[in-house]
Amino acid sequence: MVNSSGRDALSGTFHNEPPKSPWGGGSDKDDGNGGGPRNPWSVPPEGRRARAGSPSALDELWRRARSGGGGGLPGVPTGARLWLLILAGLLAVWVLYTSIHPIGPREKGVVTFLGRYSGTLDPGIQFTLPAPFQLVDVVDVGNIRTENFPNSGENLMLTGDQNIVDLAYSVRWDVRSASAYVFQIADPRETVRATAESAMRAVIANTTLNEAIGEGRSKIEAEAQVAMQKILDEYGAGIRIQGVAIQKAAAPAQVDDDFKAVTAAQQEAESNRNNANAYAQRVIAASQGEAAEFDKIYEQYKLAPEVTKRRLYYETMEAVLANTNKTIVEAPGVNSYLPLPALRRGTAPADAQTSGGAK
Repeated sequence: MVNSSGRDALSGTFHNEPPKSPWGGGSDKDDGNGGGPRNPWSVPPEGRRARAGSPSALDELWRRARSGGGGGLPGVPTGARLWLLILAGLLAVWVLYTSIHPIGPREKGVVTFLGRYSGTLDPGIQFTLPAPFQLVDVVDVGNIRTENFPNSGENLMLTGDQNIVDLAYSVRWDVRSASAYVFQIADPRETVRATAESAMRAVIANTTLNEAIGEGRSKIEAEAQVAMQKILDEYGAGIRIQGVAIQKAAAPAQVDDDFKAVTAAQQEAESNRNNANAYAQRVIAASQGEAAEFDKIYEQYKLAPEVTKRRLYYETMEAVLANTNKTIVEAPGVNSYLPLPALRRGTAPADAQTSGGAK
């Protein structure tokens, strides 16, 4: 009995005591003063309910502004006056933002008043009426733009001699009049490209293939620039063409090898023609020199015919016999031939020695 009572007492003790933890008993009724310390990360239900029910400072300010009642922040207006101040501040920001215009040194500002052109702003800080009364469109007039043709692939054009040339070129342009640039044409870049294509094809149509792929490039560039500028001026586009440059002018790829062979043959023919002209000039110059010399001799011949004839005969024979072996035969039995080449070598032919001893 004693043992059973002791077990029951111990059992009751363990079953009745609450579990222990380092943060206290874990009961919701612990207030931090009794029953052990409270968990620092746990929020009391009373505190959570209290904070959820209290309005924030912003909500309170918004409520007072809507109600128009007093009791706001010291020195801060409330109600209609607050809304008026907010609207006035927004309006001031809008006026400053749309009335002050910084124009760069390479720019112009095109001003419109209720949609109608009213003037152009120069570089610097400029002022206008706020939008929507006056609007400013800033145009970069100092930038030189470049358009390349074609964008990709071939650009085939028909020449004046019914041939086809593959032409690649570029066009440089800038803005001459900012107001005309803004109001006269809807798409300036596409207008320039279309004008360049039209003008270049018109010029190539009056040019032969040899001129297009040879020495006529500078002429084509100048004529295309003039034609483009004339068209743009008729449009009133306010655009100035700075220059046209041809990067490539060749036959189409399908017949390029044949055109190269033709070009090589033409160059060879031109070289042969130049050589023939040079030879003809040399022959003509020599003939003119001989004719002039003959005229001088004829003048001397008229003065002394016999002497001149004999001198001409001697000079002619000297020129003919200068580089030949000579044999002179006079009377029979007389050896008038002297073997000079043999004597110079120190020997004499046997017949010459025999002839000399017989004599």
